[in-house]
Amino acid sequence: MSKTKNRIVIISPVRNEETLITGVIRSMINQTVQPVEWLIVDDGSTDRTLEIIEQAAQEHKWIHIERKPDRGKRSVGPGVVEAFYYGYDRLWTKDYDFICKMDGDVEFKPKYFETLLTFFANDRYLGAASGKPMLEEGEKLVEERTHDEMVAGMINFYRRECFEEIGGFVREVHWDGIAFHRARMNGWRTCSIDHPDINFIHKRLMGSSDKGVLTGRMRWGRGQHFMGTHPLYLFAIGVYRMFEKPWFLGGLFIILGYFKAMLESMPQYDDLEFRKSLQAWQFERLKLGRRLEIIPPPEQNSLKIEPISSQGLTPEVP
Repeated sequence: MSKTKNRIVIISPVRNEETLITGVIRSMINQTVQPVEWLIVDDGSTDRTLEIIEQAAQEHKWIHIERKPDRGKRSVGPGVVEAFYYGYDRLWTKDYDFICKMDGDVEFKPKYFETLLTFFANDRYLGAASGKPMLEEGEKLVEERTHDEMVAGMINFYRRECFEEIGGFVREVHWDGIAFHRARMNGWRTCSIDHPDINFIHKRLMGSSDKGVLTGRMRWGRGQHFMGTHPLYLFAIGVYRMFEKPWFLGGLFIILGYFKAMLESMPQYDDLEFRKSLQAWQFERLKLGRRLEIIPPPEQNSLKIEPISSQGLTPEVP
């Protein structure tokens, strides 16, 4: 596969990540396939985050930093997407093939992007993918459970054609779930892949970055309501999540967040066809129906991808 078919741009919205951002930087520097541009959006950090990423940018010309005006607080969900698009509008690189939204609290192996690209090379219908997120529990790594058709929100990696076709990310809670389901509606496959080279470490329990994990679970439930999740499927999610940390309460707070949003008449994602498709997919998972979309299976072939680096593929600096 030619170099022009592997050009990756990555956008990372970060805020007050001084204790974790060094691990992300180290992971990126060690990649066998590096992006042509890694744009880090400092979203109003008040700690040493900016100092750390500026030092990295001085040493690696493919790292690009933008400072977004401080809103005064951390804002997950719509705030993250707002910061992502602040960076998206300021990308130096206009010619790229893949776009990735990546968090500042992950670590991954040197062949992460090289390996991920092989899956795209072998499946023309693959629109978005990630590895499986893993949590550190003592000396063990435990999977942070993610369904195989979902893309882990911490490293959202999209084929550019797919990303643009679905209209990018919605600036609201559960933007990542809306994005990968819209991709399926448009005939693209989405997945999180269990593979030793692309399983990655998530340094924080999902939803715990702002006001604690139970607030995050309430927000998760509100996001499911906004997205249009069917109440029966939501209840199944809540019960399923009771059997992981934080035990019982995590799942309960997802259910509470959903029905609280319903009682407050929270507006929902304004696309009836999307909700119809989403709920059909959910009912198939509950073994009560069938999904609406049919995506051809991956082609079995021997396509290979040659490792490339960012050398000679410099960002288009204005």
